[in-house]
Amino acid sequence: METAIACQDLKKTYKNGVKALDGVSFSVRPGEIFGLLGPNGAGKSTTVRILATLTAPDGGKASVAGCDALVNPAGVRLRIGFVAQASGVDKWGTGTENLTLQAHLMRVPKAEIPGRVSRLLEWVNLSDAAGRIVKTYSGGMKRRLDLAMGLVNEPAVLFLDEPTTGLDPETRAALWRDLKRLQKERNLTVLLTTHYLEEADHLCDRLAIVDHGKVVVEGTPAELKARISGDTVVLDVGAEAKRAADLLKPIAGILELIPDGACVIARVEQGATAMPTLITTLERAGISVRSSTLSRPSLDDVYLHHTGRRFQGEGEAGDAEKTAGKARP
Repeated sequence: METAIACQDLKKTYKNGVKALDGVSFSVRPGEIFGLLGPNGAGKSTTVRILATLTAPDGGKASVAGCDALVNPAGVRLRIGFVAQASGVDKWGTGTENLTLQAHLMRVPKAEIPGRVSRLLEWVNLSDAAGRIVKTYSGGMKRRLDLAMGLVNEPAVLFLDEPTTGLDPETRAALWRDLKRLQKERNLTVLLTTHYLEEADHLCDRLAIVDHGKVVVEGTPAELKARISGDTVVLDVGAEAKRAADLLKPIAGILELIPDGACVIARVEQGATAMPTLITTLERAGISVRSSTLSRPSLDDVYLHHTGRRFQGEGEAGDAEKTAGKARP
């Protein structure tokens, strides 16, 4: 396959009027970890649900593992694994029982099930806990069992929807290592959604930033950051952000100015030399700078550049996409 996943102009509006997708297009190469990065409600989960044949789009095309997801959904399901945001394990079953049941549901040949279940439990480091009921597992153990269940049919493509939400940093880092190991050992294609900038930067070979149901930019994390030239200076000026931005516009060397809440975000050619000039200009105009930071371009700056607002704080609350997703197509 030249492409493991391809979607073109996907559109979706739920019955309650929420437009989840407004023309999403991207492609994923075989064997790569590809991320959909965006705040909750951006359209990431809806995209994954369409590709996994759990939701029908209103328009557009999609193919997964060589199958047309709209024409041949049964073929897609045989070739994919899917790990949803909410754990799908039976908390009253053991680890072995959960995996065995999943193997039967995924039509794994009966003679192969015991060996495959044993190998997967060992691979996700749950062999010692295989006979315990899942209710006694930690959050990280449950998530590793979810991952094993998504792999039980040996899929060509694995979908992970917000795989590390709610995990502590140590457990999240361990899951990242597992996914990198999975990619290396099995050449598996992984499509994951995330709203963690660090996760996208560390884990993804390529990613697409999704905002209001559209892909606004796509590339490797390094490429996307390299396109944002200069340094980023953030000045906390309280309620004076808009006036501060207007005052700073004439200064030479400023590439971009964006008022953002109580801050002015300036992208400048040379941050170390520009920062004193920016602060002095504002203070002479009677605007007090409460704090200032200087940094090299990050994925947060990429998001800011393409959407006009910071990624951080876009938030867990007000997730229109999840609410809308309760409506069936």
